[in-house]
This record gives sequence, structure tokens and C-alpha cells, in this order.
Amino acid sequence: MVIEMRLRIRDLREDKDFTQKQIAEYLLCDQSLYSKYERGEREIPLHLLVKLAAFYNVSLDYITGLSEEKRPYPRG
Repeated sequence: MVIEMRLRIRDLREDKDFTQKQIAEYLLCDQSLYSKYERGEREIPLHLLVKLAAFYNVSLDYITGLSEEKRPYPRG
């Protein structure tokens, strides 16, 4: 699952034409650390995954590779 997640966060970033540095700034971390997240060298903390899912408007299941459905779940 780590490989799938790594690919999805990179693809989501590239699809929106953001740089690693821009996303790292949004997440309040160094670009080098974010790069390790994308390469699967470091595990991404849950709170950062939640932040990325909200930023890209996708579900956590999609970002983690548990679903092919991008749409986030409705909030009740």
C-alpha cells in the first residue's frame, strides 16, 4: 500500500502543476521531507494525509489506495 500512496500523492501534485516545494510549504515541512513521502522513504503522518486529501478534494481512501473513487465522502 505504501507504493500506491506514494504514486497517488505525486500524481495528484503533478496533475495540479504544483512543485514539491509548494506542497511542502502548505504542509509546513521541508521539501526534502516531502520528497521522501512521495518516494515512500518516510511514512506520512495521518494529519498530513487528511490535509492533502482536503487540499486535493479527494477521499482518504483514494489517497491511500483503498479505493478508485476520488470524491470525498459527504460530511454530515
